[in-house]
Amino acid sequence: MVEVLQPYLPHIVSALWTTTACLTTLHIVLYKRETRSAIGWMGLSWLTPILGSVLYLMFGINRIERKAESLREDLDEYDAPMSTAPIRREDLEDELQQRGSHLGGLARLVGDVVDEPLVPGNALEPLVNGDEAYPAMLEAIEHAETSVTLATYIFDNDEWGERFVDALGDAAARGVEVRVLIDAAGLRYSCPSVLRKLQHSNVETARFLPSFFPPHLLSINMRNHRKVMVVDGHVGFTGGMNIRAGHVIEDGASGHAAQDLHFRLEGPVVAQLQEIFVDDWRFSTGEKLRGETWFPDLSSAGDIMARGIPAGPDEHLDKLSWTLHGALACAQESVRLLTPYFLPDDSLTAALNTAALRGVDVDVILPGESNLPFVHWAMFGQIRPLLERGCRVWMTPPPFDHSKLMVVDEAWTLLGSANWDPRSLRLNFEFNVECYDSHLAERMDALALEKRSRAERLTLEDLDSRSLPAVFRDNLFRLGAPYM
Repeated sequence: MVEVLQPYLPHIVSALWTTTACLTTLHIVLYKRETRSAIGWMGLSWLTPILGSVLYLMFGINRIERKAESLREDLDEYDAPMSTAPIRREDLEDELQQRGSHLGGLARLVGDVVDEPLVPGNALEPLVNGDEAYPAMLEAIEHAETSVTLATYIFDNDEWGERFVDALGDAAARGVEVRVLIDAAGLRYSCPSVLRKLQHSNVETARFLPSFFPPHLLSINMRNHRKVMVVDGHVGFTGGMNIRAGHVIEDGASGHAAQDLHFRLEGPVVAQLQEIFVDDWRFSTGEKLRGETWFPDLSSAGDIMARGIPAGPDEHLDKLSWTLHGALACAQESVRLLTPYFLPDDSLTAALNTAALRGVDVDVILPGESNLPFVHWAMFGQIRPLLERGCRVWMTPPPFDHSKLMVVDEAWTLLGSANWDPRSLRLNFEFNVECYDSHLAERMDALALEKRSRAERLTLEDLDSRSLPAVFRDNLFRLGAPYM
């Protein structure tokens, strides 16, 4: 048979090559939105017979968004009954008079891309490191009367993890409805995981997107990176902090210490924290959490206007990116940015540069040493355009700073779980909160400036003085930035 076909093999291979390349090109033209990526994949499919089409099939198709949408397609998002009227669009200018009237456009933009309303009457208390956050969270659990919901990416089986297990178990024993959702990948940070201890304490616990052996290719993506806790439906906690001993700086966790920020919230916005939890809980378990146990009436607790911003590779794709672009476009005086991982795409880099060129003081404050060296190297490989256009980049001393914060014009604050990298902006599920309040923003701006005062400024001269092997390494890892 082979001998019969041998004279025709070149024609068969040529026909197969042409067919696969044409089909690949057709798919690229129909579905690839990024021009440079589309041209690159088309070139590969035609210049590398068959193999190029196979590589595109494996790595070129964005299955993350489609997979996330298919997993949630039968689940409607829950909107809690509102006990406080949201800010009306026509009233925004009046409400913002004392908080930054030029931010009305930003509030309208976020209102158009995010389903949640902007609600008044909130209070936020910043909690620095686990030293402040964990005692406040544990105290809230200890005084819980009706319900506790907790979602986290990492819940370590360590000293502080055990304190949370004990507090949650005691609450459940008192008759409090307790639900704990942990990302399945985040559970792997401890061995053995904390899951069995929670179950032995009669705490209803679920894993978000557990993967089975052998792990599928998507198991490192679509992770639930949110950090949300709500007690009695009245008090909420959110920010960038996982549950692990390393966040308690006073304990001196050698080699594993990590600074971070968390926030205690009261007021109508707490219902939006609870909404994102109950949606994730229903997705993971099928149980619907409804009624006053989870969603009591919420009265005014302060003067801050706030809104929750869910983000993820599902129907919330790009909503956080739109928010960041809007904030940078509205900035008139200053932008302070804290993030542990900084790999913005070209559009966000251009937005930061545009703000700096308009005369806005743009300060990007990053950890001088990272717990993920390859991400740190990739950052060095793409940070030059920011320095060339007037953005100021600062590297803070140890311990590693895991804080996530953005402050614009000492009037607008963005806080939550998302980093400035592709994983947070496109691949994982995140939750942030935007706040319009000059007092909060001034306090957070001062915190950022205090970190800046202890940091070393990164300059073009510093980049140019790096050795050739370091430059090669950084630029090599920069090529993998979209997947980090």
